[in-house]
Amino acid sequence: MRSLLFLLVFSISLSANAAISNVDRIIAVVNEDVILESELNNRLRTVKGQLQQRNTKAPPDDVLRRQVLERLVISHLQLQVAERTGIRVDDKSLNASVRGIANQNGMSLSEFRAAIERDGFNFSVFREDIRKEMIVSRLMQRRVRQRINITDQEIDNFLATNKNRNKDNKEYRLSHILVSLPEAANAQQVDNAATKVNDVIQQLRAGANFKQVAAASSDGQQAFNGGDLGWRKSAQLPSIFADITTTMQKGDISDAIRSPSGFHVIMLADVRGVEQRHLVKQSLARHILIRQNELTSNDDARTRLQQLLIRLEAGEDFASLARAHSDDRGSAAQGGELGWSSPGALVPRFEQAMNKLSPGQISQPFRTQFGWHIVQLLERREHDDTDAFLRSKARKFIRDRKTEDATQSWIRRIRDEAFVEFRLNDF
Repeated sequence: MRSLLFLLVFSISLSANAAISNVDRIIAVVNEDVILESELNNRLRTVKGQLQQRNTKAPPDDVLRRQVLERLVISHLQLQVAERTGIRVDDKSLNASVRGIANQNGMSLSEFRAAIERDGFNFSVFREDIRKEMIVSRLMQRRVRQRINITDQEIDNFLATNKNRNKDNKEYRLSHILVSLPEAANAQQVDNAATKVNDVIQQLRAGANFKQVAAASSDGQQAFNGGDLGWRKSAQLPSIFADITTTMQKGDISDAIRSPSGFHVIMLADVRGVEQRHLVKQSLARHILIRQNELTSNDDARTRLQQLLIRLEAGEDFASLARAHSDDRGSAAQGGELGWSSPGALVPRFEQAMNKLSPGQISQPFRTQFGWHIVQLLERREHDDTDAFLRSKARKFIRDRKTEDATQSWIRRIRDEAFVEFRLNDF
């Protein structure tokens, strides 16, 4: 049970509720807010457990304290912006989220609460940490993600630029360390960052564990996850990494890579081959829809379809009945045909009913949010959807890259503009 709860707690980055001493010192001032020593100690306890779960040795306490305190500063700044812009999470939404977490762990809410408290955590603090995570998520959605636009031209340019890389049937798993720089870094700040990143490279090439160095030194969002960027094809790698990655061998450590956000170091953690073609099973179907409205009740709609089903079973033509009776006027003109559809293109309830059919078979009446349907499956095929798949992957990559760049830029900006004062000698 302990390992389950640790994994849960760490996956949502909440801070554990350790006992607060009688004298709880202020260790940092963040604009009009303060960070207490108890908050830092609680978060340190959480991060150490997180690293332990990932079999990563924690860096020395003084190094980890600096890393965690800086992340607490960023968290406080984000919550301050959220408060100023009126972002709230009400108790109803919070309770639904907590119940969802409990369900994911196969427990009722009362069982989940009891398990957390048995493990030494305060459930009220747990709930408030969840609330903070939800607030920050909504803030980033409003301030960053909603402002990301991707045009078809950008996708065309990306695919054209990476035409040869798209033919590469390999995926690469990178580990990453970032030594960040302020937006308007001066020469001394650049020199300091360059010295730090070169020291990091020396440690890694001397055999230091990448995950441990990332936890101790990286300013990247995946620092406490060992800097893991996950599996990506070469065309989906950040452009500053792509050319370097394809020349590296497994385990290689790159030289320092400069970007507007700072200095980067990457390690090629693994490489694997992948299938280049993307085949999907498509279905060709037709349907008849009867909608409920002021004149047609739910029962009336179902009864009308049952009568039409009897006529179909007696040999009447599906297309003719669809043209005469279906409320989906777009498909009715085509005899009810919906065209070839890929998985996920139709609403789930409709797709479930269609997928149960054999070619030529007609379903019993069923209901979706659009009304009552009967559907006939005409044919199935395996379709090469590689082009559409590549465009979808390109759109996702461009969105992720823009979001990551915009997030880092926004965080650097609010950090640079903030008043932050550390009040312990070791900071």
